[in-house]
Amino acid sequence: MSGRIRVVVVDDEALIRGGLRLLIAREADLELVGEAADGEAALELIRAVEPDVALVDLRMPGLDGLGVLRELARSTAGAGTRVVVVTTFEDDENVFAALRAGAAGFLLKDAEPAELIRAIRVVAGGEALLSPSVTRRVIGRLHGARAEPDDARMELLTEREREVAAWVATGRSNEEISAELACSPATVRTHVGRAMLKVSARDRAQLAVMAIRAGLTIP
Repeated sequence: MSGRIRVVVVDDEALIRGGLRLLIAREADLELVGEAADGEAALELIRAVEPDVALVDLRMPGLDGLGVLRELARSTAGAGTRVVVVTTFEDDENVFAALRAGAAGFLLKDAEPAELIRAIRVVAGGEALLSPSVTRRVIGRLHGARAEPDDARMELLTEREREVAAWVATGRSNEEISAELACSPATVRTHVGRAMLKVSARDRAQLAVMAIRAGLTIP
């Protein structure tokens, strides 16, 4: 990417917004372009400034983070913004629903500052970010769930694409997957792109959800 990554912060707690503001201000490649304290204001802000990344609290009074995702999915305004949902283990019962609604990743509120910055950069670069702890929780929720009609699309993938999709479902980046498979990140990116195209996944996060629901596992 050229230029700085433009970020907005959405949280009803002023203290959280202030902390995120300070962290983002310390990074030369990041730029905070707006803040909002609720979902309705978030939608107006995102549609107005079209940031690269929005850090959105999952639970807020009025329109919550899940509602923000669903509203963004219904319109073209703000379609280029990648949303990272900020959550805690106590209030993330909508994690799976948010993934299906288009969340590009999840960040725990007690995450280390370095993890926050990495999340913004990874998501801005077009990848999904699911921390291992959140991924385990999603897998636990989906364990034993019946496959949905769209899960059958995974059968369209080649053996290698299915393997890569299984790795994507663990929350690893292209670089990390390439190290596991002893191939280049570009090769992994190609497999991921083809898999997303075949199963009509709008992004890596949705591909991860579909892989989990289909029961794909790492060989």
